[in-house]
Amino acid sequence: MAMPRFHTVAAFVVFAVSAAWVLTGEFSSIGSAADDAEQPQAEVETEAPEASTTTRTVGVIEPDFIDHNRIIRISGVTAPDKRSTLATRSAGILGELKVEKGDRVAAGDVILVLEGTEKRAMVETATALLDQREKEAENIERLVESGIAPTTQRDSARSALASARSQLEAAQADLERLTVEAPFSGVIDQVMVEEGSWLPSGEPAAVLLQLDPVVARGEVSERDIAHVEVGSEAGVRLISGDVVTGEVRHISREATAGTRTFPIEVRIPNPDNEIPAGMTAEIMIKSEPVTAVKLPRSVVTLDDAGDLGLRILRADNTVGFVAIDLIDDSSEGLILGGVPEDAKIIIAGQDLVSEGETVNAVPVDDGLVASTDELASGPVQ
Repeated sequence: MAMPRFHTVAAFVVFAVSAAWVLTGEFSSIGSAADDAEQPQAEVETEAPEASTTTRTVGVIEPDFIDHNRIIRISGVTAPDKRSTLATRSAGILGELKVEKGDRVAAGDVILVLEGTEKRAMVETATALLDQREKEAENIERLVESGIAPTTQRDSARSALASARSQLEAAQADLERLTVEAPFSGVIDQVMVEEGSWLPSGEPAAVLLQLDPVVARGEVSERDIAHVEVGSEAGVRLISGDVVTGEVRHISREATAGTRTFPIEVRIPNPDNEIPAGMTAEIMIKSEPVTAVKLPRSVVTLDDAGDLGLRILRADNTVGFVAIDLIDDSSEGLILGGVPEDAKIIIAGQDLVSEGETVNAVPVDDGLVASTDELASGPVQ
């Protein structure tokens, strides 16, 4: 008889093993094992984590109060104390020009002289006529006193004498109009004429500036005008970086319509005329001292309404907020007013806490600002 094929025998063996496994009943434990594995996980999921109360830590200081002058800073420009355009007072040919650009002159110095031979002749004629009339009046006076001449001749002589004086004064005034003099001391900034030119009456000839003192002009806002007084000390920083000192000499009592600001003038001594007119300047007006504190710029923050201020520590260890008044901005920090004298200021972590929040306050020595990575960066249980 032929031998059975190999695959037929293998199939029979597999069937026999499967039947034996089913008969043992081990398959029923698979579901039970799954249930047992899932039960601890479900129990773990039902356990809720315990809630913990946390408090942020912030750094605080008790600031030192100082008396500090409020500095009002405004933009301005330098200007001459006086400026005059010198013009001819009569028509004529420019006979003599006595100044050049940059010359310093004193009040009364001659700037130019027009030719006027005929006018000088008129003065000489009027002088001679006056001398004649004076002699005639003296003779008539003696004759009247002697009774030789009637009093009417004395009156006529006196009238003629007065007319001669008037003619001489008019001739002299006409001659003086040929000369242009400096009305005040200063420096010749411009010369617009040349010798030999024909100049009509009123022709601009030169520009005279008085630069000692020089004036810094600017405009103060209506909010700061109450802190500025005539005589207040003011520093002026020029575009060159130099700082000069002056004082407020004028405050306009009428605001500029477009800007609602008040023009002011600061008088600055300038004996050597080193400060020119027309230079950009920053005017720093010093007002009366006020009580203030000096703090780093990083301490200033904003409240929910966007107001600038400081976060402080209240007596119940909650965070408060106070608005501030910026008095000055120095290289060492901000000078701030409006801070309560008993305030403890939060200087580290102020941007990570909010008003009304309870915090753990850590004193910071000597105004040293701790790093916000160390303070207020995490909860403390």
